[in-house]
Amino acid sequence: MSTSQTDPLIGRLVDGRYRVRARIARGGMATVYVATDLRLERRVALKVMHGHLSDDTVFQSRFIQEARAAARLADPHVVNVFDQGQDGEMAYLVMEYLPGITLRELLREQRRLSIPQTITIMDAVLAGLSAAHRAGIVHRDVKPENVLLAEDGRIKIGDFGLARATSANTATGQMLLGTIAYLAPELVTRGTADARSDIYALGIMLYEMLTGEQPYKGEQPMQIAYQHATDSVPRPSAKNPGVPEPLDELVLWATERQPDERPADARTMLDRLREIEKELGVHPQVVRPSPVGVVVGDGTVDSGELTKVLPGTF
Repeated sequence: MSTSQTDPLIGRLVDGRYRVRARIARGGMATVYVATDLRLERRVALKVMHGHLSDDTVFQSRFIQEARAAARLADPHVVNVFDQGQDGEMAYLVMEYLPGITLRELLREQRRLSIPQTITIMDAVLAGLSAAHRAGIVHRDVKPENVLLAEDGRIKIGDFGLARATSANTATGQMLLGTIAYLAPELVTRGTADARSDIYALGIMLYEMLTGEQPYKGEQPMQIAYQHATDSVPRPSAKNPGVPEPLDELVLWATERQPDERPADARTMLDRLREIEKELGVHPQVVRPSPVGVVVGDGTVDSGELTKVLPGTF
């Protein structure tokens, strides 16, 4: 990623505490930066919400509520939330800094993943979501962009509750397309979500890791949403004959159209995945992504000390 213009936030002191060092990425919801917390003298990821969200009063109240809930989660597989605030008209979230890449970037690089890679990532994500579901927190936006693969081998899921904070009238078409590929049928038909909605999204993500593609396609969000509501997800082995039957069945179980027919929560799905690990003789392994660059103050890309922080949802 590169830019010909200097980002005006680079070098700025946010809220008297966070010195912005480099821009990581920009999307429809937020721009993510590497910053230094001057009070605690540590590097953090600073997610700055775009103006059209910061001006939305419904978003503001939900954003604060959901950030507080996420900050209470303490699990090795969940991205830590340190702070949330407002600097003038700018709403921001402060998270732990994790050099590495997202699962989306890994999929772009490899297309589909090996069985050991897939099991390793799913095991970690399910462990993180298990902690959330135990605390009564539903993620609502499980997708590869929110699964973070750190250079040191840690795997974490981030951005709990930000999908709920974003009201329907502020979501852009790009944001909808990015999320709707993993949208549970009950969210399409009734607009309601619980832990089983996260399970459905995990099933779609598992299908994508095993096959290199999503089960449903369409140019418009409603085309994809209709398929979620009316169609059954096919077996991954129909696209990739190398997928073992137990993983086929796990995808089908997780993506049942009726919520009551899915695993009740992430712990239930994790227990089954670990049984499959024993059946297949496959155990989680360390996934170490290669460093990638970030945009620094002069618009150049630094692939050295500052590696790409995991951006999560935009």
